[in-house]
Amino acid sequence: MEMKSIATQLSTNAYPGRGIILGKTPDGTKAVAAYFIMGRSVNSRNRVFVTEGEGIRTQAFDPSKMEDPSLVIYAPVRVFGNKTIVTNGDQTDTIFDLMDKQMTFEQSLRGREFEPDGPNYTPRISGILHLENGTYSYAMSILKSNNGNPEACNRYMFAYSTPIAGEAHFIHTYMGDGNPLPSFEGEPELVDVLDDIDAYTDLLWTNLNEENKVSLFVRYINIADGSYETRIVNKNE
Repeated sequence: MEMKSIATQLSTNAYPGRGIILGKTPDGTKAVAAYFIMGRSVNSRNRVFVTEGEGIRTQAFDPSKMEDPSLVIYAPVRVFGNKTIVTNGDQTDTIFDLMDKQMTFEQSLRGREFEPDGPNYTPRISGILHLENGTYSYAMSILKSNNGNPEACNRYMFAYSTPIAGEAHFIHTYMGDGNPLPSFEGEPELVDVLDDIDAYTDLLWTNLNEENKVSLFVRYINIADGSYETRIVNKNE
């Protein structure tokens, strides 16, 4: 698979929706996780990321403008021991709770499917990073309707047991803008990553569509000891 420029992938797509990027820095020392949200409606745009424990939560920027919190207020990032969970919905909690009951990442998602927001039927995208004794692996998942048919849920899992330095994988909810919004197709895109968290955060935020971007989370985790740095950028300040 040809590596693509994440700057180009973002700048040429006005509406990828929500996106997860997981990878490893070029120097091979850090695991990388990024998650962004975009919005077209007032309800979707009226959000910020706030820290909650070792993870984050979406929160209404102006509570008086919040119409329906069911699909827009959730914890995108939670930490379970040496695992970091990143998703675009409340399946973060499902994965967290069922892993506590000894289920795997894949098993924990079997009871979930795409969002009930027809006609878009937004895919549920999820990722997990696992660090243990100086080793690192990650996996990604997408649960989507069968070409817009809500009677069938297609489930795709992608596991990266040996991440390569300087590589990341990018999965997002939509192929681009549209009505209805076209669901993501294919396997996660191979994209570049940088050693410096501030430079990468700036690269991602700058190239997200100015009108539609809402919030961005980036975390770099030291593979050797699990320590981490986090950056959060909110359009609403």
